[in-house]
Amino acid sequence: MTCQTDLFKLDSRLVDQNQRLLQHLNTGRTCSRETNQLLSEIFGYQLDPTNEIRLPFHTDYGRNIKLGKNIFINCNVTMIDIGTIKIGDDVIIGPDTTLLTTYYSTSKKKPIVIGENVNIGGHVTILPGVTIGPRAIIIAGSVVTTDIEKNVTVSGNPAHIIKEGNK
Repeated sequence: MTCQTDLFKLDSRLVDQNQRLLQHLNTGRTCSRETNQLLSEIFGYQLDPTNEIRLPFHTDYGRNIKLGKNIFINCNVTMIDIGTIKIGDDVIIGPDTTLLTTYYSTSKKKPIVIGENVNIGGHVTILPGVTIGPRAIIIAGSVVTTDIEKNVTVSGNPAHIIKEGNK
């Protein structure tokens, strides 16, 4: 069954290549240097050596993900990067977190922007079009549906401010 929307008319060559690389990365035994090389191929640029991405890791294209420096992405993170995902320096993303840049039901893609020094707990879902301000903390299990201000802690579904003034 094929979908008729433009959103799903992905560059099949790029998606196929990415899926082969991810399969090798996530199921093979690779050393850290080989892991970084495979991730660099997926992202389309050299991964900064200060970044660490634990496996398994999942993405559509990979090419629409822009990472800063000193980023830690824990295991089983999924980034649906049909739209752009930009992550600033010094960000931590917990396990089983999902970043979605599209609402599949409406065929619209919207970027996700994560500022510097953000801490995202495990099992967090970030919806399309969300911007997270610098020094924000997203508590585990939260669903982020709207922009998050800088220097706040949020929790819940939908995520709401529980503390202001993070340093």
